[in-house]
Amino acid sequence: MKKFAQTRKEKRQMRHIRSLKKIRKYSNNPLRLIVTKTNANIFAQIVDDEKGVTLVSSSSLQLKLKNGNKESCAKVGADLAQKALAKKITKIVFDRGGNKYHGRIAALADAARKNGLHF
Repeated sequence: MKKFAQTRKEKRQMRHIRSLKKIRKYSNNPLRLIVTKTNANIFAQIVDDEKGVTLVSSSSLQLKLKNGNKESCAKVGADLAQKALAKKITKIVFDRGGNKYHGRIAALADAARKNGLHF
């Protein structure tokens, strides 16, 4: 019998595992945009999974933004895309970390796409 997730945290962890399996199975691109969010801030980084290094990162703390609302997330996405383009990174895989593609996560992704990243 399957164990069903009860808490929000367990549900997010299950979504994250499911999405990571798909990313590893179908993607041949080692560069991954990882998004982590808290109630107050948002963090994004581009990681090379083959080498295990972070190539580019940005966060609302780094940019000294007061809160983690959609506008702040869009600024973080735009900043990350500009830094990535400066390092000639254009194609990535989006890893939302088990979070639903909604609200702040979607705002960050849309801003990154508008500023030149392809995923």
